[in-house]
Amino acid sequence: MKKTVLVIGYGNDLRSDDGIGQRIANEVASWRLPSVESLAVHQLTPDLADSLASVDLAIFIDACLPVHGFDVKVQSLFAAGDIDSNVHTGDPRSLLGLTKAIYGNCPTAWWVTVPGVNFEIGDRFSRTAETGKAIALVKIIQILDKVKNLWFDVGAVA
Repeated sequence: MKKTVLVIGYGNDLRSDDGIGQRIANEVASWRLPSVESLAVHQLTPDLADSLASVDLAIFIDACLPVHGFDVKVQSLFAAGDIDSNVHTGDPRSLLGLTKAIYGNCPTAWWVTVPGVNFEIGDRFSRTAETGKAIALVKIIQILDKVKNLWFDVGAVA
């Protein structure tokens, strides 16, 4: 069975740093990696559950306010236990929960958050977001390499 990855970068690309998730997803798409699909979307919507149900790994990318420093954060995600009717507001856990409820399964998931400081109307990224983008891309490569090696090792054993 072929292992697949879905990268979803989301945010409002007309609100400066809020669009960094979409920009990163487009960069990943430009790599044209086999078994990796990348989507740049304005917000997480219920229709994405169909795409999530058919992949082994999902990586969500979004901008965030720098609450505890300016680090790019990577955290594992689990499906929400209850289905949030407001899945369109941008919560990947709720979207994973919806995927699990409808399809009976959902992928392993990671959430990459990139700090931003300018969320005003505009299409330019702050230096903070640009630096975060570079770091996030490295972290995504690390996730993909780690998963590829894990899948290769499991396949070699099977």
